[in-house]
Amino acid sequence: MREAQPSERAVGIDWYISESDGTGGRLRARPSDFRVCELETQGFEPLDVDTDAYPHLVFRATLENWDTNDFVSTLSGRLEMSRERIDWAGTKDKRAVSTQLFSVRAESDALDNVELRGATIDPVGRAGRGLRFGDLAGNAFGIVVRDADTEPVEGITAALRSFGGNGGDASGDGDIVGVPNYFGQQRFGSYRPVTHEVGLAVVRGDWRDAVLAYVGRPHESEPDATREARAFVDREAAAAGTADWAAALDGYPKQLGFERSMLHRLVENGGESSSDFRAALETVPSNLQRLFVNAAQSYVFNRILSARLDNGLPFHRAIAGDVVCFADSEAPNGLALPDPDRSQRVSENQVATVNRHAERGRAFVTAPLVGTETALADGQPGDIERAILDEEGIDPSMFDLPGEFHSTGTRRAILLTTELSIEDDPLTLDFRLPKGSYATVLLREYLKSDPVELG
Repeated sequence: MREAQPSERAVGIDWYISESDGTGGRLRARPSDFRVCELETQGFEPLDVDTDAYPHLVFRATLENWDTNDFVSTLSGRLEMSRERIDWAGTKDKRAVSTQLFSVRAESDALDNVELRGATIDPVGRAGRGLRFGDLAGNAFGIVVRDADTEPVEGITAALRSFGGNGGDASGDGDIVGVPNYFGQQRFGSYRPVTHEVGLAVVRGDWRDAVLAYVGRPHESEPDATREARAFVDREAAAAGTADWAAALDGYPKQLGFERSMLHRLVENGGESSSDFRAALETVPSNLQRLFVNAAQSYVFNRILSARLDNGLPFHRAIAGDVVCFADSEAPNGLALPDPDRSQRVSENQVATVNRHAERGRAFVTAPLVGTETALADGQPGDIERAILDEEGIDPSMFDLPGEFHSTGTRRAILLTTELSIEDDPLTLDFRLPKGSYATVLLREYLKSDPVELG
């Protein structure tokens, strides 16, 4: 193994599986260099069915250089309706060509005359309810890396094939490769990875530290004015007596709306008690409140995976004490989609049977995304999980939190495998991943670049 980048180690990603140098190169030199297409989990009713029973029009949109939220806002304006009537299965990066599923509560011909630059819209059917976030099986990627050194590719692929437990070729045109199913850097903030620090403070009940982690703590990647504003917050928080939150607000850049809303609430409430800081944190949208705790869970998960690597435990097969989950039976052919709701703790006399399922892509070793209802493993895997939780000063009961911060937790597969096809000149990688997994955790093994360049 090879030590990861310092910024990756800060979010629990300690290792590269492959030891060789990377290819380097440039991602997203143009939007068409990064193509992603959602893989569906369900079929839809024909367009001519009764709209009373199936009020939602489902359509597929191929978007070039569009942020998902911007597209929805623009489309809702063109349709002269609230954006709340439009739903989608997943968000995608702007600098890409993405094919995504959307639904809108409208008649089947509602999109017939809609034309948006950089967008191709194709109605595919009707549904009884709107799409929900996560209503997809996964994503197919086609990624071009410009100016890459392709010499290390063969060795990296061999290392990843071995790690995934596959010594031979796949049934298709590529190799089956495996990497730790880390949460990628963008989960924590590519330029300023503090989201998990906020979440950890929330879980520990330290609302003051949670706010200061988000509003203070300047990062070298930020503009001078932003760093100065955050440094002022840190100085006020550290000084004796009552902090001057009004002065901090006056000096804060206008474009940092979430931070300013927190400071504004501290000014209103006095900014002295724990409840004042909790109220400040609750000024941000509910999805961001959830993201704080989710990022803390993701960080702990990453640390557990790194510790498992440190201890030489396998990822592609279970040992006694592991908790495994099984494959989703409704996943598209050829896509290994773990279903964390179907899990089993592995006893010593079950190891051989479970691993036969793992070899066929039907069972997956898991680690916890810790919450109030999360079951920890036994044996050596359980010892690793509990040791990381102890080091972070948290346990599952601490996720019994108010409002959007509460989380029951789940478990997640620790190994990410895919059939990977690679072409040279330019270096091009084609692969499919289950939902919730990050393309960057595969790309990082090949490029070995600064994580900011992968985001």
